[in-house]
Amino acid sequence: MRIAPVVLAATAVMAVPATAQAATSKPAASTGLAGSITPQGATLTGVVDPNGLNTAYLFEYGKTTKYGARTARTIAGNGVTKVAATGGVAGLQPATTYHYRILASNAKGVVRGADRTFKTPKQPLGFSVAVNPNPLSFGGPTTVGGTLGGTGNGNRQIQLQANPWPYTSGFAPVGNVQVTSATGTFAFPLLGQTINTQYRVATTGKDPVLSPVLTSEVGVAVTTTVKRSVRKGRTLRFSGRVRPARVGDQIGVQRLSGGDNWVTLKGSRTRAGTAEFARYATRVRIRRSGSYRVFVRVADGSLKSLPGSSVEIKARRR
Repeated sequence: MRIAPVVLAATAVMAVPATAQAATSKPAASTGLAGSITPQGATLTGVVDPNGLNTAYLFEYGKTTKYGARTARTIAGNGVTKVAATGGVAGLQPATTYHYRILASNAKGVVRGADRTFKTPKQPLGFSVAVNPNPLSFGGPTTVGGTLGGTGNGNRQIQLQANPWPYTSGFAPVGNVQVTSATGTFAFPLLGQTINTQYRVATTGKDPVLSPVLTSEVGVAVTTTVKRSVRKGRTLRFSGRVRPARVGDQIGVQRLSGGDNWVTLKGSRTRAGTAEFARYATRVRIRRSGSYRVFVRVADGSLKSLPGSSVEIKARRR
């Protein structure tokens, strides 16, 4: 009969929940692998055991074991089992080795995991290019410029290539090979542009990297001579020159009719002038004051159709 209380006491001890017996202490943490690695980012992993106390974790990372950067602090809870930990990092440099480790902390202290490393891959080379100005007047200058990005973009040899209208002859080198700046920038100045032309930039050597194809549009150059005042209902003579010297291109005398809407009042065509320019002349009845201009249309696509400068004409009552 004296044994019964002992048995009951033992049974009572075994009925105590396991969580009530768990001793609280500093967390445990181990650094895991890095995944989803790109030239600029990665996902760091690890394992944290809170050991029964509210615990948080983060990752330290950098180019050396001094680290220097941290991920955001993340809550791991207060359980007594291991939980997976992750942290995303961004703004990294391509082709660079990074050190990292996990850091966990609770009321009992701080624990750091072992140091590990990963290496970001190279950033593929790629061009960002533009033509400026575009469009430009016939015979004027322009520049093909931009930036070569990616690993090894600085001090890299590049070549400008051109394919003039009608864009059937293919791309051919233009001028000399250039070298990008230390940051990958470049500029190819072009003088005396006389026809619409496709351009692209390519790295030299084996397996060249090509830029997107850009079209530089060369517009006709139009000059206009006309009186600025006329009696309402009378005609004015519009005349001038068009470069290049193309005979038979359509011209139209236009008037601004609200907003940016230009209405064609009368048409004509260019005629022979000199080796440098064609001529045009036509008379137009002026019924109201306003802005007028001469627009030249190039039908074959070799040049960009453009207007000349607008002029203000006053229609007098007397």
